[in-house]
Parts: sequence; structure tokens; C-alpha cells
Amino acid sequence: MEQKPESRTAVCEVCFRRCRIPEGGTGACLARGNRGGKVVPLNYGMAVALALDPIEKKPLRRFFPGSRILSVGSFGCNLRCPFCQNDEISTAGLPDAESMTRKSMAREISPGELVRLAASLRDEGNLGIAFTYNEPLVGWEYVRETAERSHAEGMKNVLVTNGTASVTILRELLPVIDAMNIDLKGFTESFYRDYLGGDLAMTKRFIEEAAGRCHVELTTLLIPGKNDTEEEIRAETAWIASLNGGRGAEIPLHLSRYFPRYRETIPATDPAEVYHLADIARENLRYVYPGNC
Repeated sequence: MEQKPESRTAVCEVCFRRCRIPEGGTGACLARGNRGGKVVPLNYGMAVALALDPIEKKPLRRFFPGSRILSVGSFGCNLRCPFCQNDEISTAGLPDAESMTRKSMAREISPGELVRLAASLRDEGNLGIAFTYNEPLVGWEYVRETAERSHAEGMKNVLVTNGTASVTILRELLPVIDAMNIDLKGFTESFYRDYLGGDLAMTKRFIEEAAGRCHVELTTLLIPGKNDTEEEIRAETAWIASLNGGRGAEIPLHLSRYFPRYRETIPATDPAEVYHLADIARENLRYVYPGNC
């Protein structure tokens, strides 16, 4: 009688979760799975969002302002923010993503095809490629291969990320990433752990490593009663200012107005509070940008 091969569990090394994934299963991000005893990106080459955006929409204010960038996103995310603005793709896995691809303008696109598309848009002001919308690091292999090809064509690469990934993964990408916007979603362990399902320490290590190695801008979405006290903003911005050997005051910070989305029903942030906290942040940082007001 033929024996079935033993089920092999594989450990994903991308983030703090270190998901132990059984054969045929997926990790918490819904985008990485165990296939043949190896963790692979299930979202490789599946573009469920594709648009030519202003660079300021990433948001990046001090990286080639006035340019545009071809923005691509897939499915999956390793956080569970209750206010997610892109929950249709961040919380999707297979086969939901396959269904989205069939029903929308999304497409399966190889690294080479994406780079050729980006190059064809140069006359429209395109600077390169931004990996965004969902969490691109849950499919970092596609990011790396595409970014390598993009650099070879003389284009820029942008990563828009929650920073919930190991320094090992970050170092795989740093040689081919020109700019990042990293979400620093709050500045307390309890906020990250209990509200987002994340790990503040991992995100801080990610930011520390990225700062100074490429152009970095940070974003904090201000949620009333969650992460919006003067004390927290002062602590956050003092830490940012300490980066790069004490030269972190040059790192731009975007303080964005929150609106109810997905599962969160807290009323929208008062614009006056956003501007007030931006003034607090300027005590430590040179470039502070209120957003969504």
C-alpha cells in the first residue's frame, strides 16, 4: 500500500508571527503558503490594484515632488488594523484574490511586464514603480525581482509599508529601493499589540535600519482616543529625531486625519487637532505634513 508523504510544516520568516504553516496552508497574512515544504508568496505577480499616481499620494513630499509613479498592489497583509482603507485586498487570500482578478481591471503581471509598462509611461511623468495598497512585504520576492529590473532600466522604486518585517527581509530589498513611506501607526506597545495585532519593536527596528539607507518618510494616522495625545506625539517625534546618529529631525512625518473605515466607527479626527499635533511634532522634527484635512 502506497504511503502518503509526511505533512511538512514550514516556518515563515517574514515577520514577528513566524507562522508555522502546514503543507497546503497559508500564514496569517493570507499571502504566504506552504507548498512542497517551502514557504512561497501566493500573491506573486497578482496585481489587484494598478494605477499611475502622483508621488505625493504615497505619501512622499520630499522625493521627486511633482512626479508620478506606477503604483501596484496585490492581496494580503500581516496586520489587522480595524480602520484599514484597503480591506478588500488586505484581508483577501486565495481564492478571493483570483476572483478579484477575474472581475476587475486587475491582472497577472510578471516583473518584466510590469517594468515594461512602467517604462512606457515615462512620457506621462512616470518615475518608476511603487509597491503599495496592500502590504508589499508579504510578497517581498516579487518586489525584489521587479525592483532589480526597474533599476536596470534607470527607474526608481518606492516601498509603502507597515514596516512589520524582519531586518533580514529589509536587507534583501534595500539595494533596490530608493524611497519608503513607513507607517509608524502609534508609539505604544499596547496599541500595536491589542489594536493592530502588530509589534512596535519590530517596526522600530525596521525604521532604524531603513533610515539613512534610502529616503524615508513616516506616516501616523491620528485616531481619536487611541494614539493622539500630545505626550505620545512628543515621545514618537523625539525618537524619530534620535535616528541617523541624531540627525533624524530631517525625516519627514505625515500626520494624517483618520476617517471611519472597515470595522472602526470612531468619529473622524477633528482637523484642528491634526494641525495642533503637527505643531507639537515640529518641536522635534523639521518637516511635518498634516494630511487628509
